[in-house]
Amino acid sequence: MKQAGIFLALVIGALLFVFSCENPFAPGLKHDFEGAALIVTDQKTPEDVLINFKYAYNFKDSLVYADLLDSSFLFISKNFATEPITDLTWGRDVDIKTTVGLFRHFQTLNLTWEGTVYARYLNEERTLKEIKKVFSLVIDGGREIPTIRGEALFVFKKKLFSANDTTGIWRIIRWEDLSSF
Repeated sequence: MKQAGIFLALVIGALLFVFSCENPFAPGLKHDFEGAALIVTDQKTPEDVLINFKYAYNFKDSLVYADLLDSSFLFISKNFATEPITDLTWGRDVDIKTTVGLFRHFQTLNLTWEGTVYARYLNEERTLKEIKKVFSLVIDGGREIPTIRGEALFVFKKKLFSANDTTGIWRIIRWEDLSSF
């Protein structure tokens, strides 16, 4: 009887230990420690999407990145290699393929959001929001490629699961790179 009690105490202790541990190799969900959001969020706000965007770039995580983009996503930039300068525009599939190539080609990426120029809702329902951000992107520690600094204009759309839903997630429907290299 005494051995069964000791065995039961060991099993309970082991279970408590196992369930109190976190996996250091798995991204955490959003937690708030002294106001700082950590790692992967649930995308309940456009700002959460930007946290995940930064995470995807910094950890070169194409799965997290793909989940940021709405099916109607559009990327817009300028092609400074042409004379005259032309527009570059592509959709979600090309953007994911291009970003995966970027993630594979460089050893390190360090994206930093340096500030918000403005943020505003685009409709009364508050399901479309535009945010203009200032950013810097350091590639491979900045040894061979200078730090890219610029502005990006994002439009986010809240995906509602029903007409009365208030818990939908946000995704990017438009990203305009306003950088001028």
